[in-house]
Amino acid sequence: MEIRKGRHVVYALHAHLVFVTKYRRDVLSALAIRDLTAIFAKVCGDFGAELVECSGEDDHVHLLVTYPPTVTLSKLVNSLKGVSSRRLRDTRPEISGRYHQGILWSPSYFVASCGGAPLSVVAQYVRQQRENARPPRPEGRGF
Repeated sequence: MEIRKGRHVVYALHAHLVFVTKYRRDVLSALAIRDLTAIFAKVCGDFGAELVECSGEDDHVHLLVTYPPTVTLSKLVNSLKGVSSRRLRDTRPEISGRYHQGILWSPSYFVASCGGAPLSVVAQYVRQQRENARPPRPEGRGF
């Protein structure tokens, strides 16, 4: 994808991001993921980026993001995680009690460049996350 800036053409970068909830707690409902999608889209817009696709399961979300090369990906990720945690706590108070000590996301994240795969394939993979959700984990400390 190319972005025109005056007479210059800047090619956009594509990243597949995965954020995991703290201790992989089952915090995210389908409604929470819907709210997160809107929050992520707004944050991406603030950076001049675009949220192409967003989906997930109870304990993690997948995002497909297109961003200009002038954006530092780590700063975008920090903003996505920080803003989404605060705003989701405000819009979905029923799940804020399930945050671990007020923290929604694990401090780590996964990112993969999408330069080699067709974006439609990556977007379809992200879109199908909730549909292909695994069965709930059994309670207790076992594996």
